[in-house]
Amino acid sequence: DHRDLHSFPTRRSSDLGQEHKVLNNVIQRISRIKAALPELTELESLLEEGKQYMRIRVPAHIQHQGEHLPFYVLEMGSNSPNAPVLSLVGGVHGVERIGTQVILAFMKSLIRRLHWDPVVRDQLENIRLLIIPLVNPGGMLDNSRCNPSGIDLMRNAPVEAEGKTPWLVGGQRISSSLPWYRGAAGQPMQPESQALSDAVHHALKGQKFCISLDCHSGFGTRDRMWFPYAKSTAPWPDIGAAHVLTELFEHSFPHHDQYLFEPQAHSYTTNGDLWDYLYDDYKAQQPDGCFIPMTLEMGSWLWVKKNPRHLFRYHGLFNPVLPHRHQRILRRHLVLFDFLMAATRTMPDWAPATANEKGLALEAALGRWYPGYDGKLTSIV
Repeated sequence: DHRDLHSFPTRRSSDLGQEHKVLNNVIQRISRIKAALPELTELESLLEEGKQYMRIRVPAHIQHQGEHLPFYVLEMGSNSPNAPVLSLVGGVHGVERIGTQVILAFMKSLIRRLHWDPVVRDQLENIRLLIIPLVNPGGMLDNSRCNPSGIDLMRNAPVEAEGKTPWLVGGQRISSSLPWYRGAAGQPMQPESQALSDAVHHALKGQKFCISLDCHSGFGTRDRMWFPYAKSTAPWPDIGAAHVLTELFEHSFPHHDQYLFEPQAHSYTTNGDLWDYLYDDYKAQQPDGCFIPMTLEMGSWLWVKKNPRHLFRYHGLFNPVLPHRHQRILRRHLVLFDFLMAATRTMPDWAPATANEKGLALEAALGRWYPGYDGKLTSIV
C-alpha cells in the first residue's frame, strides 16, 4: 500500500493514555484473579498439558464483580453410549479449596501416566470420565462457602427433606447473611448449580452404570464417604450396590482404613442437596440403572486438632495449612481415585443385577447401616 501515511488519522496522546489505562486495569484484574484463585491457573495449565486426552467445554461463565469466570466441564476416555461413567466434582463450596486441589492432583498424575502407562490408557478407554473441578469459582475467589450471590450451592436444589433438619445447617431461607442459605423459594437454581446439573445429566443420560465423587472438607476428624440420601433417614434405592462397592474397597485395601463409609443422614439431614436431586432425576429416567453418588467429606477437624492455629483463619477450618500436611492430603486420596476408575470399569461385573443379587446386597447393607430397620423393603428395592 503506497498511500501517503500522513492521510491516516493520528491518535491523540490522551487517547493513547486512556488505552494504556484500560490495559493496565485488565492486567491488574488478571493478576488479582491469578493470585486469589491459583486453582484456576493450575487447572488451565493442566488443560494445556493434557488437551490431547480431553474434550473441554465451557458451558457457562460465572459473573463476579464484572469478571466472567469460566465453568469448565472436562471429559476423558470413551464416547461409547455403553461405557460406565465416573464423575469427579470439586469446589462446590468455595472455601473448601482442598476439594478442587485433590482433583487437580489426580488429573496431573493421570495425564502424565497416560504418556507411558498402558494399564491407565486401557482403563480410561473403557469408561467415560467426567471432571468438573471448580464448580464455584466466584466463591473460591471470595474465600467463601457460598457463591457470589450468597447462596449455598449444596442447599440450592429443589429438594425438600422428608423430616425435620438441623436449624440453619439443614438449609434456610431467612437471609443470605446467615450460613447455609438456600435462596428464595420458587427461584431457579443458581447458574453454578444448573451448570453442574446439566453436565451430569447429559453425561449420565442412557448410561446404566454410574459413580460420582464430590470432594468437600470440614466435618469431623475422619474422612467420610457419604451416600445419599441427605433428605431422608430412610435407606435409598441403591444402598445395596453402595454396600458392595464399600466391601470391594475395604477388602482390596485393608490397611487404607481412614475412610468411614456411611449414609450422610447418619450425621445430619439437609434440604436442597444437589446429589439427591441428580440421583432422583437419574432414576426417573432410568429406573433400572445403577448410580452411586458419593461425597468425600475430608475431616478437617483433625487438622485443627493437630494445629490450633487453624482456628484463627476461616480458610484454615477447611484446608490444611502446613505444607507437609497439604502434600500428604494431596497424595493420600490417589488410591481412592484409582480404585474408583477400576470399580467404574468393572461395574457391570460387580453391581447387583438379578433380583436375588439385589436382595442379598440390600440385606447386607441394612445389616451394616440400618440395623433393626423395619420399613417396607419394596419401597427401596
